[in-house]
Order: sequence, then structure tokens, then C-alpha cells
Amino acid sequence: MLAGIYRILPHTLSNLISRLPLDISRALEEIRIRENRPLEVIYGDQYRFVSPVGALLERPEQAYCPTKDDCVKLIDLLSNHSLYTMEEELRRGFITVRGGHRVGIAGKVVLEKGAIRHIRDITCFNIRIARELPDIAVPVLPYLLDPAAQSIHQTLIVSPPQQGKTTLLRDLARLISYGRLKVAFPWQGLKVAIVDERSELAACMDGVPSFDIGPRTDVLDACPKAEGMMMMIRSMSPDVIVVDEIGREQDATSIHEAMYAGIRVIATAHGRDITDILRKPVLRELIEHQLFTRIIVLGKRSRMNSSIAIFNGVGEQLLQPETVLMGPRKGG
Repeated sequence: MLAGIYRILPHTLSNLISRLPLDISRALEEIRIRENRPLEVIYGDQYRFVSPVGALLERPEQAYCPTKDDCVKLIDLLSNHSLYTMEEELRRGFITVRGGHRVGIAGKVVLEKGAIRHIRDITCFNIRIARELPDIAVPVLPYLLDPAAQSIHQTLIVSPPQQGKTTLLRDLARLISYGRLKVAFPWQGLKVAIVDERSELAACMDGVPSFDIGPRTDVLDACPKAEGMMMMIRSMSPDVIVVDEIGREQDATSIHEAMYAGIRVIATAHGRDITDILRKPVLRELIEHQLFTRIIVLGKRSRMNSSIAIFNGVGEQLLQPETVLMGPRKGG
């Protein structure tokens, strides 16, 4: 899983990360690289700094500090030695690399007429490690099935950042596409359309998904969600549309269009719980009109586990908080 990460790291940093203990490597979630400041790794609910010999430290004083040359080489590798071709990614503040890993960047923002033109003097990098966890959604999917329509419910997944909602969403898309589930009605795989704005769900390279997202799944990669949903409705006749991190008014409009067209939607949104997302006008309108008939709430993760609760569209709890594995398994 880290092979794609090593390819984008300068030798100095890849050498240090490769020396981490195997159990830490398997659990890595983030590698934080800041010019002239301590190299940091995050795994589970812990963080540590990395020494010049690859040891883990609780305090930063003796940690390795990436140099300016390290950062210059990193951005060169990230851009495949052609920074000008990454202008759109730099404007968005992140670059997605092979394997679905996302590299967040920070530095000096250059504005043009009040809008972000690009970021230069990049000195901060957050490498977020993407992992595929097949069957993580198996305990959840039965609660989303809609026997009357022989389909699935309109579903919203809610959680704070980094609690596993994208991992869960990816596996739901895969399971729905395969249709491998014994239920009380004829259940076959459905046509799934993924609008993958951040290239994280399918991790496409040259348009081909790196992850197993199912045999009946089509992907629109690196496309804004609202526009992408409308394109998929017009062109791919999906049964289900899958999108990550909704929140804009345009997103809500496209979700309305999909639902009115008889298409089921599975989406995610940032929030601690239902009360939290009701504070956001766009999401409140969708929920108060009961457009989502299933709401999944992921609780804050402890180590590799996460708490999952499921509600119907009127707020009745269908599944009490249940702990499930949301992190790397052995061999992962």
C-alpha cells in the first residue's frame, strides 16, 4: 500500500519512512512534511515525530526536519517534473497520486482579482494514505436496502474528517455494483455512477480505477460534483449515484434532479452528528424534506475502530451505535 507513497518521496524521506516498524507502517494515515520543522506521522489516534534514523519520538526536539531541498524534490516528484501541468491541483490545494493517496499542500497563495490563482513557495505537505477495505460495508448495507423499490434508500453518511466515511462509501459502491448479498427479494447488482471530484473513491489513473469499485460502476474522475451528477444522469443512466463531501447549493440542486429522475443517491458530508449538519442550510433543507431516508453517522474513531449508528429519514434510530473495524487489517 505504501509503494505509491515511496515513489513520490525524495530518497531522504522515503528512507526514513521505510524504517518505521511494520505495525506502524500498516496503520499509517498521514505523513506530515513541513520545511525545517519536525517530520510527523499519524496512525490510529496517535501521532509521533520521526528521528534521523527512523525511530518514533514523542517530542519534536530530536526529530528529522525536512530541508528546503527535500520539499523542492517532493513537489518535483509530485508534479512529474512539470509543475505547470498541475496548476488546477495547486489551485485546489491538493494533488491525488497513484493509489488514491491525496497530498494536501500549503504555502503562499497568489490571488488574481480576489480569486486563488495558484499556490507557490510550498513548504507544507500532508500525505493522506488511502486504503481499500473490502467488505467493511457488509454490516451496513442491509439497513440501506429498499425492498419496495428493489433498490437502496437515499443515503447520507455523516462523520468528522478522517473517520472512514470515504472508505465506507467506496465499499458500498462496490457491494451495490456486485449485488452479492442474500436478501428477501431478488437482488442483482445495480448500475453505479461515481462522481470522484478528488480522485479518492476510485483512484483512477489514466481513467482506469485503481480500487475495486465493482463490475457495473462508471467513474467520472476529477469533476466537480454538481456538474458531474448532471453529466452522469444524462449520459450513463445510473441506478445509483455516489458522491463524496456534499455541501454546496449546487450539490443540493443536482441531488434533487437525480432523485426526481428516480436515481438513488449515496453521499457523504462532514459533521459530528445529525444536529451538527442541520446547522448547514443546504444539508438542513435536504434532511428536513426527508429526501434522505437513511442517515449513517460515524462516531469518532478509537484506534482502528469506529462507531456506526443508522437512522431513517424521520430520525428514528435503526441501528444503535455499533463498533466496526475502520482501519487497516493484517496484511493491509
